[in-house]
Amino acid sequence: MGFCVGAHIRRCRRPVAAAAIVLSCACSRTASLITQYEYDETVDLSLDGSAIVYVSGSIPSLIALHGVDLDPDPLARFDRAKIRQLYTAPGVAVRQITASRRNSRRFVHVTLDVDDVRTLNAARSLSWSQYQFDWANHAYVFVESITGSPARQIPGVEWTGRELVAFRLHVPSRVLFHNAPAGHVRRGNIVLWEQPLADRLAATPARLEVRMEAQSILFRTLLIFVSTFVAAVTTLAVIVWTVMRQGRNVVPAAGGSQRA
Repeated sequence: MGFCVGAHIRRCRRPVAAAAIVLSCACSRTASLITQYEYDETVDLSLDGSAIVYVSGSIPSLIALHGVDLDPDPLARFDRAKIRQLYTAPGVAVRQITASRRNSRRFVHVTLDVDDVRTLNAARSLSWSQYQFDWANHAYVFVESITGSPARQIPGVEWTGRELVAFRLHVPSRVLFHNAPAGHVRRGNIVLWEQPLADRLAATPARLEVRMEAQSILFRTLLIFVSTFVAAVTTLAVIVWTVMRQGRNVVPAAGGSQRA
């Protein structure tokens, strides 16, 4: 089976998925409600292997983790052109770049369109990972192996030791297996892995794995909807046909005149 199932539903599913992820990221910025992350990668995967990738991180974390040449000063000019270069690669297109501030740091939010998730590491700032997406044992298998990082020191930036890094995978179908810690699956199909920033800076390796069904959740939902609609129309047609048939079988009473 090829990666063709998701191609028919990408345009329908992704606006809903993007809205859900944007809402999740917006909520994550509220410290009293959800954990805040210094660096966050989300892969919104389709069954054809394409993906939308959301990267959010403080500029100091981008410098420390990827060795990029940016100014960590939150008041410095926001260089969108330089950030675009960090993520542009063959098969990887930058859709949007925005910025925000939190805890006296500037945060960057990048949205990427990816033709094939397996080539995502062609982008310089994602080259620390190897991505696999294959069909095996009647399921799709996604694996991300994260290795070293530059661990660059940043003058004037002090880490508290409580900073966290997050990696998320938004799966388009039902999750059959994952190796994330217990309680790290959100809404049934968003798998979350967390790692202390200190471990990421120390190049502690991480391996993320998810196995998923071949049929997308949206396709299954549409199939159920269509089946229910067809069943309802069929039932109505049978009722109408039965009523009409019974009406034809009724013999009107013969009215005759009495003879004197």
